[in-house]
Amino acid sequence: MFCEAVIPSAGFSVGAPSIIMKIAFLVNQFPSVAETFVLNQIVGLIKLGHDVHVFASKSASNIRVHDGYKNYDLSKKTHYYRIPKNKIVRTLKAIFLIVKYAPNNYNAIFRSLNIFRYGKQAGSFSLLFMSIPLVERGPFDIIHSQFGTIGLTATSLNQFLPNKCKLVTSIRGYDVTVFLKKHPGAYQGLFREGDLFLPVCEFLKDRLIQEGCEEKKIVVHHSGIDCSKFECVQRQRVSGEPIKVLTIARLIEKKGVAFAIEAVARLLSKGENVEYSIVGHGVLLEHLQQLIETRGVEQQVKLLGWKTHEEIKMLLDESHVLMAPSLTAESGDQEGIPNAIKEAMASGLPVISTFHSGIPELVTHGVSGLLVPERDAASLADALAYLISHPEICNEMGKAGRMQVEKRFDTNSLNKGLEELYLELMHET
Repeated sequence: MFCEAVIPSAGFSVGAPSIIMKIAFLVNQFPSVAETFVLNQIVGLIKLGHDVHVFASKSASNIRVHDGYKNYDLSKKTHYYRIPKNKIVRTLKAIFLIVKYAPNNYNAIFRSLNIFRYGKQAGSFSLLFMSIPLVERGPFDIIHSQFGTIGLTATSLNQFLPNKCKLVTSIRGYDVTVFLKKHPGAYQGLFREGDLFLPVCEFLKDRLIQEGCEEKKIVVHHSGIDCSKFECVQRQRVSGEPIKVLTIARLIEKKGVAFAIEAVARLLSKGENVEYSIVGHGVLLEHLQQLIETRGVEQQVKLLGWKTHEEIKMLLDESHVLMAPSLTAESGDQEGIPNAIKEAMASGLPVISTFHSGIPELVTHGVSGLLVPERDAASLADALAYLISHPEICNEMGKAGRMQVEKRFDTNSLNKGLEELYLELMHET
């Protein structure tokens, strides 16, 4: 378990003993193009001297967008619990694992097979496959699930691992909007057994309380970005130059990209000089391409697909405005606070976004950007038209945005804060 050391960390004076913790991160996929916030936390905790391991169900095909993955040799710290889909293969592999690990881990192995307590998760051998990597690399002090849905599994695993861990669960949006809409009351056991819940914004904290989580177990902990990797660029548009608008988002309903395309098309029809670039991929790709063609704006509106982090930073530097028209999807899916907005603000870009979820906690309307109602292309167009006609305001908003992100959303400060929260848990009796 944890041991005493003399590594200074947040909350402790230099020279005072600090604790080196062994931490298990539970995620669905690692590394993930869309979840750099997980990588930021892992790297940050490693920098602070802690032993961090990642447990995931699948790997990504493209890891080049993750700056710290190779630098910190995270492939050696990442463990996959791949569960065969074929039932015969799964059963044979399960028997092999039982024979191999049961002699030294009898209780953990056979408790994972308790169908009376764990139902389908035990009967399908899912808990067995997931518990083996944890048992092999443990014991751990902290199990940190990166979404509430993963926290459900962590609760079960913690009940039969040889050494019980403190359970920390990050809440990021889908896990308390769509999931709980489909499965009311699903988190009651997690709320009871979990030690700490970390929603990424006040809006999601309120949702947790509404669902029955004790407020004393909840701390808002924002997802951060490394501000040192973004230069706050002062932008000037020369006469006749188009205003360059950028969106960085998965092409799914809650990102609201269709409304941004419609807003830009409206301005183009009025003779405004606008270039709109959309970075991202997703299920709505073909639908959005058809919308662009239907509105006849193929020359000015481009779908660029996924870009590396370095390519995104270049696009941020070349752009004048970030547009992030988030909305509540028909399924109920909502954002936390999009990291793309934070990165844009760190780069000195004014932001046009919506009064949605935690976004107003980041973007101050009229100060660091402009906020409009959800699903309102006309208001998006009006906001963009205002910035086009008032270019002097853009740099003022950009500076204010940079200050806001540095103050509240810098990953280095947030990682130290996360370390302090872990340490408080470790000292609880």
